[in-house]
Amino acid sequence: MPRLPGVPDVFRRVRVPDDLEPVTTRGEEADAATVGLNPATVEQIWEGATDLYRAGVHPGLALCIRREGEVVLDRAIGHARGNGPEDPEDAPKEAMTPGTPACIFSASKAITALVIHLLDERHELHIGDRVAEYIPEYAQKGKEGTTIAHVLAHRAGVASMPREALDLDRVNDREFLTRVIAEAKPSVRPGRVLAYHAVSGGFILGEIVQRVTGRSIRDVLAAEILDPLGFRWGNYGVDPEDTDAVALNYVTGPPLLPPLSNLVTRVLSVPLPQVVETSNDPRFLTGVIPSANVVTTANELSRFFEIFRQGGELDGIRVMEERTIRRALTEQSHLEIDFSLFFPTRFSYGLMLGAKVVSLYGRDTDLAFGHLGLINIMGWADPERAISVGFVNTGKAIVYPELPRFYGLMQRISSSIPKVDEPTWLQG
Repeated sequence: MPRLPGVPDVFRRVRVPDDLEPVTTRGEEADAATVGLNPATVEQIWEGATDLYRAGVHPGLALCIRREGEVVLDRAIGHARGNGPEDPEDAPKEAMTPGTPACIFSASKAITALVIHLLDERHELHIGDRVAEYIPEYAQKGKEGTTIAHVLAHRAGVASMPREALDLDRVNDREFLTRVIAEAKPSVRPGRVLAYHAVSGGFILGEIVQRVTGRSIRDVLAAEILDPLGFRWGNYGVDPEDTDAVALNYVTGPPLLPPLSNLVTRVLSVPLPQVVETSNDPRFLTGVIPSANVVTTANELSRFFEIFRQGGELDGIRVMEERTIRRALTEQSHLEIDFSLFFPTRFSYGLMLGAKVVSLYGRDTDLAFGHLGLINIMGWADPERAISVGFVNTGKAIVYPELPRFYGLMQRISSSIPKVDEPTWLQG
């Protein structure tokens, strides 16, 4: 989108070329016809992604879709670095590719939840147990009865955290973080209402994993899921030598004004620009923040959800029992108003569920499950359509005129891919 010399761009858009082909990269894709799709359908879906890119608020984005296990779309467009709203036109640019890892923010919560369910399956914990059985110091200030299930379902009553808890110099200070979560006073009685826990829940669950296994949740995720299946990315943060490979995040779109800016700050504990700045910091990228700092590609995000779309087994490796996934998907909130986000949501024990009408994954997606990440990142599976999807991007625009294009892309995916027979594992 052209800019007038000397005139600030209040919409904080990036430069979008007229010809998108030079900034588009493609991964290896199977013939869509072999899995019951018209190749034209795949192209129509990708057109929805390019329309979103043309909005000018996403420096780079990548989309991967698997259908019946086959990658039918794996493409990226734009730049991982060098084309932010404040970057000079001649800044060095790095292409966004299907292999570019990015932080998926709150979509990390789904991965954390599935680690918890795996440990439950192995009888190392039980989600019905009180948090204080694993973290005794948590039993104070009205939190004595809080269960792990409450935390997974965003009903623990500790939705916000003090700003000092997000001090990057203390991101791996377990003693400090445990003290913060233990001393937190719930705003409501645990279990009573739905209020999205943007950061706090991850720290609680991560500490429980540490205490029951003697390993960090990062090590558990790697050993039990990622390494056996050969994932390159997908864990909490990255190794120090990989930080420069991670796509940069940018604040884009119109500046937030009150009361929306106040709401966003309350949910995230700090203002949005600080969240974005933090996400690019090497201390964040090498730390363990179970609710917010998984780093992965769109392809590997799709592949992760493919494990659970197929009932817990992938490439002949059994990760989780079918009954464990069914329990993880048990609805805990049916389009209930979230007192943090103030919109109706369907939550299970750690996953955002689809719905008939009001759904993150498009209409008529009752069986879909996954998670949203900081407004416009999405990872999910829809067993009813035999698909798993990963969508990542680097522009953090909360409200902008073309926002419907994002949800329109999700709708285009769900409405254009036909349903299949419901898998037997879901039927129990």
